[in-house]
Amino acid sequence: MKIEQNKSLKKYNTFGINATASEFIEITSESELIDVISKNTEKELFVLSGGSNMLLTKDLNTLVLHLQIKGITVIEESEDTVLVSANGGENWHDFVQYCIDNNYGGLENLSLIPGYVGSAPIQNIGAYGVELKDTLISCEAYEISTAKKCLFSNEDCKFGYRNSIFKNEAKGKYIISKVTFRLKKKNHSLNTSYGAIENALSERKITHPTIRDVSEVVIQIRKSKLPDPSEIGNSGSFFKNPVISTTHFTQLQNSYPLIPSYVIDKNNIKVPAGWLIEQCGFKGKRWGDAGVHEKQALVLVNYDNASGIELLNLAKRIQEKIETKFNIKLETEVNII
Repeated sequence: MKIEQNKSLKKYNTFGINATASEFIEITSESELIDVISKNTEKELFVLSGGSNMLLTKDLNTLVLHLQIKGITVIEESEDTVLVSANGGENWHDFVQYCIDNNYGGLENLSLIPGYVGSAPIQNIGAYGVELKDTLISCEAYEISTAKKCLFSNEDCKFGYRNSIFKNEAKGKYIISKVTFRLKKKNHSLNTSYGAIENALSERKITHPTIRDVSEVVIQIRKSKLPDPSEIGNSGSFFKNPVISTTHFTQLQNSYPLIPSYVIDKNNIKVPAGWLIEQCGFKGKRWGDAGVHEKQALVLVNYDNASGIELLNLAKRIQEKIETKFNIKLETEVNII
C-alpha cells in the first residue's frame, strides 16, 4: 500500500470536480482496510467508493480511502431463495447483472445505478418502485475509531427514503465492507407498475417479462433520460422527490391541474422534483459550466470545468425558487462535501 500526496480526485467522482486529497490510498482487501484504520487513528479519514453520490465543494485535507475490495459470494441457497454477499468495492451495476445472469431476482429495477455496493446502503438507493432495503439482509462495516467489525441488520440500518443510519447518527463512523441480500431464484415478484416500464415492455411486445426483460428496459429508460457521467459530469438525481401533505397538494392542484403525483398514504403525496424544477424554468439552462440537464431537470451537470461551489450555488438557487413558488423545501439527494 502506498499513500499518495496531493492526489487529484477528478476521475474519482462522477461530477468530475477537480478537488484534491492531501493524502490518498487505495484499499483492495479487508486486511489492508484494518491496517490503514489501525495505523491512522490520529488522522481524519474520508471514504471514497464510486464517487457517484457526492458533490465535492473543497479540497480534502484528509486521508482519502478509495475502496476497491472486490468479491461476490453465495452464502446459502434453497430451492426458492439465495443469500448473496458482495464486497463494498464491487461496481453496483455489475453486481446486479451478475444476479440477473444467475436468475436471482429482486434487484433488476436498480440496474444502471452508478456507484459501488458499499455506498448503496448509505443512500438506500432506489428506482422504479424498488429500494435496496427490500432485499438487504445485513451489512458488515468497520468502525473507524476502533477498526472493529460490526454487523448491521436491515432494522439496524434504519432505512428511509434515500436515507439510513449511515447518513445520520452513524455518519462518518463506519466503512461498509460487505452487503448481503436475499434474492429469489424462481417465482420472481416483478415490479413493473411504473408507467415507463409498462410502456417499454409494451413497445417490445413483452407480456410475460423476465427479470432480464425488466433490467433491459430500466437500462433503456435510464439511458434515454440520464446523461452518462463519462460524457457529462453528473451525479444522477440531485434532489429528493418531496413528500407533501394531501392538503398542500390539493392547494397546488388548484393552481397547477397537471401536477403529477404518487400517493404515499391517505395523508401524504410525493411530487416529482424534476417537474417542479422544470416549472421554474431551469431545465436545460446553463450558467458557465454548471447547468441543469436538458432531458431531466432533476439532474445537475458539469459541462466541463465547473467547481463544486458553482454547482452548489445553482442548487441553492433552485431550492429558493421552488420554495417561493410552491412552498416546498427541496432536499438534496447527493452528499455535499
